[in-house]
Amino acid sequence: MRRYDWLKEIRRLDPERDFLAIYRIIATHEFPWDITRALELALYRTYAVPSIGRLLAATGELTDRTQKRYDDTALLLDAVLEHGFDDEDGRTAIRRINQMHRSYDISDEDMRYVLCTFVVVPKRWLDAYGWRPLTAHERAAVAAYYRTLGSHLGIPELPRTYEDFECFLDSYEEAHFGWDEAARRVSDATLDLMAGWYGPLAPVVRGASMALLDDTLLDAFRYDRPAPAVRTAVRGALKLRARAVRLLPPRRTPHYARQNPEIKGYPNGFRVAELGTFPAARRTGGCPVPHKEGPAAS
Repeated sequence: MRRYDWLKEIRRLDPERDFLAIYRIIATHEFPWDITRALELALYRTYAVPSIGRLLAATGELTDRTQKRYDDTALLLDAVLEHGFDDEDGRTAIRRINQMHRSYDISDEDMRYVLCTFVVVPKRWLDAYGWRPLTAHERAAVAAYYRTLGSHLGIPELPRTYEDFECFLDSYEEAHFGWDEAARRVSDATLDLMAGWYGPLAPVVRGASMALLDDTLLDAFRYDRPAPAVRTAVRGALKLRARAVRLLPPRRTPHYARQNPEIKGYPNGFRVAELGTFPAARRTGGCPVPHKEGPAAS
């Protein structure tokens, strides 16, 4: 295989019909490390919306059990990507996500915003730090993938195109980003977790992470802005990495999030049905999309 063979395969696929296959190639062959980092940043970004940050703090999942929450979130999203929307494990993952979300008062707008971060933040990350940017063909497939996921999560009025997702994200952040003390605790716990993965290098990694945050995020959490030289060094290092990755041969076998070293809570394996939390739900948490299989489906 040559470096751009996966892109050639993607171009042969239809982004509206084959969005799952395209997104699998993007996330597990072309950019597995970058997509992981970008989705971490996407979820982190949502804490700056006070209604989201306060709820996450109130559950204690991201302040008291940060590693488990990180693992479960990554593995549930990964199960849908790996197994799809119709396979048993993929449907089980969607059911678990719905059961957790529907145990709390989460607005449709907040849910829609979180979904938008999954579409927009990775594209922007790859523009800045990927070995190549996403094509319009790929952006359309990513939008179709998350539009489908959103429908299974019962989110109304979903954006349709990538541009629609981006417009909603930007306007929502402009209207809703702001300071909240509880959200700051969630932010601190998340940064501590990610820095802690690197042992004695934790202070350096935390500083590097801060250098990747834009000013709107830093201001929302009331963090000091990193020195320009630090930002330049960190962002320059990521761009150098991208140049090196561009010279590597393409990945032949897929790399899923469950294979990442950051997933630390399940050394002996896991069952998708047992991931996440099990709060007392106020209403049924199945999949809103009807399935022919009947009640057993997600």
